[in-house]
Amino acid sequence: MRRAILSVSDKTGLVALGQGLAARGFELVSTGGTARALADAGLPVVNVSDVTGFPEMMDGRVKTLHPLVHGGILARRDHDEDLAAARAHGIGLVDLVVVNLYPFVETAATPGVAFPDLIEQIDIGGPSLVRAAAKNFRDVLVVVSPEDYAGVLEALDREDGPTVAFRFELARKAFAHTGEYDTAIASTLADVSVEGEAFVREAGEVFAPSRLHVDARKIRDLRYGENPHQPAAWYAVGEPATGLGAPQVLQGKELSYTNLLDLDAAARIVLEFDEPAASVIKHTNPCGAATGATIAEAYVRAREADALAAFGGIVGLNRAIDEDTARAIVSTFIEAVIAPGVDEAARAILAAKANMRVVVADVRGLGETGGAAIWRRDMRSVLGALLVQERDQVVEARTAWPGEGLTVVTKRQPTAAEWQALGFAWRVMAHVKSNTVIFTDAVRTLAVGAGQMSRVDAVKVAAAKAAGWKLEEGQRPLAGSVAASDAFFPFRDGLDAVAAAGATAVVQPGGSVRDAEVIAAADEHGLAMVFTGKRHFRH
Repeated sequence: MRRAILSVSDKTGLVALGQGLAARGFELVSTGGTARALADAGLPVVNVSDVTGFPEMMDGRVKTLHPLVHGGILARRDHDEDLAAARAHGIGLVDLVVVNLYPFVETAATPGVAFPDLIEQIDIGGPSLVRAAAKNFRDVLVVVSPEDYAGVLEALDREDGPTVAFRFELARKAFAHTGEYDTAIASTLADVSVEGEAFVREAGEVFAPSRLHVDARKIRDLRYGENPHQPAAWYAVGEPATGLGAPQVLQGKELSYTNLLDLDAAARIVLEFDEPAASVIKHTNPCGAATGATIAEAYVRAREADALAAFGGIVGLNRAIDEDTARAIVSTFIEAVIAPGVDEAARAILAAKANMRVVVADVRGLGETGGAAIWRRDMRSVLGALLVQERDQVVEARTAWPGEGLTVVTKRQPTAAEWQALGFAWRVMAHVKSNTVIFTDAVRTLAVGAGQMSRVDAVKVAAAKAAGWKLEEGQRPLAGSVAASDAFFPFRDGLDAVAAAGATAVVQPGGSVRDAEVIAAADEHGLAMVFTGKRHFRH
């Protein structure tokens, strides 16, 4: 009779697996709650203590750490010496180990958990079982995820049994499982301090731990990076994978490195809005962003904000794609679109553009204040180092303006319509590369001056784009708009350029040594100007 050892914290699918193994002639050996669950389902179970001759002891700390268990797992079937040792010592061979570990990660994330309770969730016997079985993968199947239960039963039914390749893949998963577990423990304990005889752990998840361990699992190799001579790959980070770490690609050509950067940029903009919102991205900058009563209206507004630049762009939506939106998208050339869903009726319409990538990824909630630190981090490599920061969010614009923290510094107050437009502009502006000045109305961008070396140049680029690059002296292509600047105006010349373009109100962080000069210029032009006290650079 073949023997299986089962000891799982996550009991999803356990009974069905036990039934399947019993039906295939396996003796089930188990511990604690796993044994009870199998017995309650009417399955014959041998307790590990009956195998070892020792009871579980020390509050369950010692259960499976015994030669009669590990000898049965580690014995190599093609080594006569191993088999002779097993016979001499009465060691029964083990053919299958099914283990997942104590819920350390879940316990560590529990607010206010006591340090002794946390320590008790460090599994010892479980990782030992997993590593032993994975080391001897040619002879012992090791399973650490309920997702693999069905595949294991199917493999056991093969005429020649599970293949070596199948066994090795399970072993790789097993070592990754224990590796992630140890990484989680090391990361958590890195920020535990000792005060006298007490161990003190910071409340909640530490944003920037003393040692940052990043677990990344490859999704796929990419054809190349930003340029054909650069190798590239796509990884998912965090557990469970979500957002662009767990996308559903419905159609289209293979996603490229730059596609993914642009999809991320597109999604970040629309996440700023609760109402239907759309963005159209080129080279990580928005050529257009807009809101609307429907997602279709928002998309058309965003596209038409700069229809020339939108050609071949990347689209981000914060609502599922419906029929009207799908028709609007396929009416021009779009490289890729990301949305939280796609209606069935819309799929057929989008399919007419076979090469267009359609990506379903629900990124809503990622990075929210109070969420898991992994999603609130932005990480970037520099030569020889890794930089980590909290993801920038325009929280000061989440409520209708005027709101707290805003200061009107000019003689003229913004009108109600200007306030609405300023709030929209401020949210979008934070997602444009610095230096930037953008012009909008209350629901759409009108011109984007992105990534310039001076703020005056950013204004001039935006104004020239709005005028179709035929800006003439005295022309005011953005009359009646509002402007947003990601950082303060260091001189009045930038503010003068904003007024010359036609804006009637402007929002900026403030904080320049020449603020008084800039405020005076705004008053001269009759502009209303609001200081937020918060900068939003994007490098």
